[in-house]
Order: sequence, then C-alpha cells, then structure tokens
Amino acid sequence: MIDPMSSVPRWKQVYGIIKGRIDDGTYAPGSRVPSVVELLGEFGVATGTGQKVHRALRADGLIVTVPGLGSFVTAPEGRSAE
Repeated sequence: MIDPMSSVPRWKQVYGIIKGRIDDGTYAPGSRVPSVVELLGEFGVATGTGQKVHRALRADGLIVTVPGLGSFVTAPEGRSAE
C-alpha cells in the first residue's frame, strides 16, 4: 500500500507496486494491468496520478496501451533497458 506520509511521490509509490507485480509475475506478459480508474479505487489516488503511473510504465516499456481495450504487460524482450 502507499504511504501518504512518505517523501516519495504517490505516483512513484504506485508505479513501484505495479512494476513489482509485473516483475513477480502477478501481471504476466499479455495480461491486463489496472486501468487509471481501477488505480483510483485501489490506491485512492487522483486521476492525474494514475495517468502519470501509466505514462511512466509505457515509457519504460513495461506496458502497451490499446485504445478501447486497456493496458497490457509487454513481453520481457520487448522492454527497454532499465
């Protein structure tokens, strides 16, 4: 869960949790990750925060977003170097 008292921005906390779930296989390649709205429900963050998490995951090559369908985990070989 995110720590509201942490000096780490909320979007980075949520990003770390979602990335951890991708890394540990909770969200396997090809599986759908939570939408921005679902992030709001799970973590209680603002819409802009959820959008920032999705942008960062896309920028790092961890997910791909298909308009109208959702965001999905990429295969490890399709990811950018971290």
